[in-house]
Amino acid sequence: MNFDMPVNRSSIIKVLGIGGGGSNAVNHMFTKGIKNVDFVICNTDSQALTNSPVPVKIQLGASLTEGRGAGNKPAIGREAAIENIDDVIEVLSNNTKMVFITAGMGGGTGTGAAPVIAKAAQELGILTVAIVTIPFRNEGQRRINQAMEGIAEIEKYVDSLLVINNEKIREMYGDLRVSEAFSRADDVLAVAAKGIAEIITVHGYINVDFADVETVMNNSGVSIMGSATATGPDRAMEAVQEALNSPLLNDNNIEGARNLLINITSGSEEATMDEIGEITDFIQSCAGEDADMIWGNGVDENLGEALCVTVIATGFETNSIPELYVRKKQMDKIPLDKQFTPEEQSRAEEQTGFEVREKKTPKSAESNVISQRTIEFDLSDTTTPVKSNTDPMEQSMEVRRAADRVKNIKRNYEQMRELNMNHRERQSNIEDLENQPAYLRKNIQIDDSKPSEEKRVSKFSLSDDAEDGGVKLSDNNRYLHENVD
Repeated sequence: MNFDMPVNRSSIIKVLGIGGGGSNAVNHMFTKGIKNVDFVICNTDSQALTNSPVPVKIQLGASLTEGRGAGNKPAIGREAAIENIDDVIEVLSNNTKMVFITAGMGGGTGTGAAPVIAKAAQELGILTVAIVTIPFRNEGQRRINQAMEGIAEIEKYVDSLLVINNEKIREMYGDLRVSEAFSRADDVLAVAAKGIAEIITVHGYINVDFADVETVMNNSGVSIMGSATATGPDRAMEAVQEALNSPLLNDNNIEGARNLLINITSGSEEATMDEIGEITDFIQSCAGEDADMIWGNGVDENLGEALCVTVIATGFETNSIPELYVRKKQMDKIPLDKQFTPEEQSRAEEQTGFEVREKKTPKSAESNVISQRTIEFDLSDTTTPVKSNTDPMEQSMEVRRAADRVKNIKRNYEQMRELNMNHRERQSNIEDLENQPAYLRKNIQIDDSKPSEEKRVSKFSLSDDAEDGGVKLSDNNRYLHENVD
């Protein structure tokens, strides 16, 4: 049976850039290249759409803004997205299983339109991941406040939210030119989308597919991610440590994550089992033993001798980026023209009833004459018995515990003393062994005669008999006897 694979079919993964910041990031990803994903940009600025190399473009709010942008007003961006939401739904309905929504928060289009598009994707049953940025501090407090409100809004409609703080990029790379600073931010967004997408699209020996990613990221809330590449003999540990210090990990801490997704990619020098074990053990120790881990291994020849580690941590019990939450004032609105029923009126009167009390004024003093009197003190010693609050049984238990502690201390002291004595004896024995020859220790007597004075006659065949005046054959040589046996 033969199967025909579909050709030129739309990818199941789409990357949407919303607004100016999101579109710039998607343009950067499109130029850099991410395997087997479709790119789409959505913007109110017609000029930015014209200059983009991405083929699929959606203009938001053409009649509302007339192609001039949202003017840094999130409300305009939201209305523009609502105006053209059908165009977005048409693109997402074409074989889409997962969508990345990238946006720079703080402006008009990205802040206002991204939550609307995320809500539409969620209603289509698509796994929705938002990758958004917090503005640089020098962009102004107003943009930062708008960004916080936009992030709090988009979090309601996404399965997973990755937040990148641009200010942390500045802390890591120092004082950069404006174009370089925003290029670094685009790089980080591209690494985030590429790291997650290619876990699915690039096949490996131990493959991680869309179902694994969906298990980790579905309804996971705020997530943190890191990716890094390293070379050399310690490339495994260097890559995983650098990944956990990535700008994508806003607080550099994956402790408490319930789910971990790890992708290890190597080039011409394939990763070894020891390297993979070193990476997974290190991440597991950082996240905790209760975290469930899914890991995959693939090959990318473009890496050469380098090793790339991508870590995604999700399922935190508390928000991993606490500065995102904007505290809202709790207000109960009560309409002044509301008509109350007699029962509600009586209940309200009972709740708001009050009591009038007569104010009491102190009586004026009859006279202001100051009288003098003598105060006597009793100097006799009195002893007040003090009752002990301690139970006699508890006192006896304390005494026993103290006695046991003393015994333990003495026993430990004797053991240590014995060990020290044995150690000293061993030291002295070693010195004796080194200084005294073995034959003296074993009481073996050795003749001090010189070799020149020794007899040169064999004791088995010859005898040195002085009476005969010479050497003769020995009588006890059994080989010369008549009976040999």
